[in-house]
Amino acid sequence: MASSVCLLLRRRLFSSLAAAAVSHHSHPPLTFSDTWAPAIVSHLSPATADETLFHLSLNLSSHPSLPARHLSPGQFLPLRLPSCSSSSPPLLLSIASPPHLARLHSHFDLLVKRVPGSLSDALCGMTEGDLVEVGDVMGNGFQIPDAHQDVAVLLMFATGSGISPIRSLIESGFNQNKKAQVRLYYGARNLDRMAYQDRFKYWESSGVKVIPVLSRPDESWSGARGYVQTTFLREKQIPRPSSTGAVLCGHRHMTQEITSILLAKGVSKEKILTNF
Repeated sequence: MASSVCLLLRRRLFSSLAAAAVSHHSHPPLTFSDTWAPAIVSHLSPATADETLFHLSLNLSSHPSLPARHLSPGQFLPLRLPSCSSSSPPLLLSIASPPHLARLHSHFDLLVKRVPGSLSDALCGMTEGDLVEVGDVMGNGFQIPDAHQDVAVLLMFATGSGISPIRSLIESGFNQNKKAQVRLYYGARNLDRMAYQDRFKYWESSGVKVIPVLSRPDESWSGARGYVQTTFLREKQIPRPSSTGAVLCGHRHMTQEITSILLAKGVSKEKILTNF
C-alpha cells in the first residue's frame, strides 16, 4: 500500500511542478534537499465540514534550525511518511503559520488537501504523536516589502487550499500599520469546503476585508456567487493601478485569469506575486 501511494504521489507531484515551472517561469525551479528529519504530529483535525481539508501541526522543537529558516509567508515544506522510500517525492505543502510563530513555538501549521488513495490521504489518517519526515523549507515566498513599498491597495486571491499561504501572509503582520487597503477574495465550492472561517473576524480586525465567493452555494447564501475572477471583474475596483498590488494562490486557471485582468487594467507585473 505504501509503495502504491508513493508512486501515485510521484506522478502527481512531478506533473504539478512541471506546470508550475511553465506558469511561473520567473522563479527558479524547486529542488529538494537530501536532509530529512523526523517531526511529531502535534495536532490533526478536519479544517472543513466535509473533511476535504485538514489542519496539521508539526512539533519541531528537536530541530530549532528548521523553523528559523521560515523567513517569508508563502514558503513550502516538503513532507513524507517514513514508510515511503527515499526515492519517492514528498508532499509539498505551503506553510500556513506565519514565520514569527514558527520561531517562537517551534512548530509549523499546514493545511492538507485530502486526495483519496494518495499520500495526503494517509497523512490525514494519522493520529497525534505519529512521526513524519520533513525536509528543508523551500521557496522564496511572497516578497512583499520589495514589491509593495508604494502599494495603497493590495488584492489577495485564493481558492481551496491556496488559502494556506495567504493565512501566513495575513497573520505575519505585514500590514500592521494598516497603510494599505487589503481585500481578500476567497473562493470555494460551498461553506462546507471553506477553511479558516473561524479566523475571518481576526483577519478583518487586522485590516483585511474578506470576500467569500461560493461557486455552488445553497439557497441561504446571500454573498458573492460564482468564481473569484468573475466576482472581481464585476466589481472593477482598481482606481489607481500604479499603486495596486496583488497576491495570488490557488487554482492555476484562476491565477492566470486574474493576472490577465490586472495587467489589462494597468497593474505592474512586478506587483503581482505568487508563491511559486
